Amino acid sequence: MRDNGRMTTLPPPLAIGPHTVQPPVVLAPMAGITNAPFRTLCREFSGGKGLFVSEMITTRALVERNEKTMQLIHFDETEKPRSIQLYGVDPATVGKAVRMIVEEDRADHIDLNFGCPVPKVTRKGGGSALPYKRNLLRAILREAVAGAGDLPVTMKMRKGINDDHLTYLDAGRIAVEEGVTAIALHGRTTAQHYGGTADWDAIARLKEHVPEIPVLGNGDIWCAEDALRMVRETGCDGVVVGRGCLGRPWLFNDLVAAFEDRPEDFHKPTLREVAGTMHRHAQLLGEWIGDETRGVIDFRKHVAWYLKGFSVGSEMRKRLAVTSSLAELDAHLSELDLDQAWPESADGPRGRTSGNNRVVLPDGWLKDPYDCAGVSEEAELDTSGG
Repeated sequence: MRDNGRMTTLPPPLAIGPHTVQPPVVLAPMAGITNAPFRTLCREFSGGKGLFVSEMITTRALVERNEKTMQLIHFDETEKPRSIQLYGVDPATVGKAVRMIVEEDRADHIDLNFGCPVPKVTRKGGGSALPYKRNLLRAILREAVAGAGDLPVTMKMRKGINDDHLTYLDAGRIAVEEGVTAIALHGRTTAQHYGGTADWDAIARLKEHVPEIPVLGNGDIWCAEDALRMVRETGCDGVVVGRGCLGRPWLFNDLVAAFEDRPEDFHKPTLREVAGTMHRHAQLLGEWIGDETRGVIDFRKHVAWYLKGFSVGSEMRKRLAVTSSLAELDAHLSELDLDQAWPESADGPRGRTSGNNRVVLPDGWLKDPYDCAGVSEEAELDTSGG
């Protein structure tokens, strides 16, 4: 793919049903992060190229038309294709949610979440715990694909619950058999959460195991060069980027430039440019929520990610983390040395890095990989966004 540092062969476009994604770059759904404002920022930096997926939508909440959920599935008119990620454990409810999306023309692509490692999800058999129950996984995929009609259905998953209970190869084969359009694999187990190193070899094995459909790789893509290396080393058809873009939506500029062999166009913003993006992010959140104060408060969690590596004193960081208006945010930012160049220490891991956590599962979950009796209605979360 590269010769003397230059790309010699561009990867082929990624086909998600009728949608062509070129370059093959996808924004990973992240609870509380990949809402409409953040997707807007990432899409602007990418020049509209790539695929940007909503944060997790719970099928039960969608079917019940929960107010928060209905807001989360609203897309800007410039978002094409519109991608919704659904979470569900009951095949009938998943089917109802998918048919609702189709009948009301609310999306152009549906992704199914089988990768969430959060205990409140796995303890009831959902997220990354679910693929262990092969028959349940098959039933959910079958209902989703049948209800989707012409809309492509994809799925995102992990390697398995732990190294002793790997599921990704079985899940991949089931997905192919049930008509799933593409699979994204996070190269970690549930037990790893976000710790350790992502297993890219597993992505390569999955690609070899299910050559019929595109396989996307996810895990430890912190810069554009990582994305190229993943494609080169695993043979995957595209990349899914999550924590690497926290506090740096301009990473999508770099990803597009990398896949188009334009490394000279990588974006290394000064702190002044970062401050401008911070203001816009907070402003977009306020407009989306309908209240400036709530928007700025929601933005607070992004502050540390944006400022990583820059010379900003601890006292100022604390002040920025408790701002409640755009004017206050701007006033604090104006006190910084905004001419600071992009620091190399700003690259690398960000977001959650915890690992080796005990996996919380329903009682007896691991006794039988086919029996679905352990899944109850309580596993259907009643709120979206994780």
